[in-house]
Amino acid sequence: MLAVVTLVLPHFTVTTAVGTYSRAQSLFAAVVSAGLWGIFVFVQTVRHRDYFLPHDDHALPDEHAAPPSRRQAALSFLLLVVSLVAVVGLAKVLSHPLEEFVKACRLPRSVVGIVVAMVVLLPETWAAIRAAHANRLQSSMNLAIGSALATIGLTVPVAVFFATAYGLPLVLGLDPKDIVLGCDNTRILAPHVVSLQGGR
Repeated sequence: MLAVVTLVLPHFTVTTAVGTYSRAQSLFAAVVSAGLWGIFVFVQTVRHRDYFLPHDDHALPDEHAAPPSRRQAALSFLLLVVSLVAVVGLAKVLSHPLEEFVKACRLPRSVVGIVVAMVVLLPETWAAIRAAHANRLQSSMNLAIGSALATIGLTVPVAVFFATAYGLPLVLGLDPKDIVLGCDNTRILAPHVVSLQGGR
């Protein structure tokens, strides 16, 4: 649903140019994206958190995992914030030299967005690979799907906010061939980065 609302429908709307939404439509897509991401986080952390944890006892697969203590939850939240700051800071540090490299090699500007997206998504990718290596395929799939959902669910509201606040053009819709072939996490993030930089 997120992919269709944010990446497919803009190509077929007639209110504005192909691939774009009107202001009201953009705000609606942002609210829907944020809402669905919030629901997923609730499911992941409260309602069905067992789906994202390894089974300690395979003989009792229906037994729910014990909830974390307040200390564990607070420590996890603190480490999450530190990790996010580190990853975003690393992406910021890499972006300027990367732009110069892309310009020197005459590569498309979208390469910058793709590389930055790969850096940002690296922790979740590594966690999914580790889960698969430990024969926890369900956890690996849930991490991968959650990563894709978070990429759209968080990127679109932020992109819409800044595009609206600064009057920047925002092209969300994918080209027909990309809609047919599908897209991975890096391809999802790239259009927003390029659009906000005025590259499309």
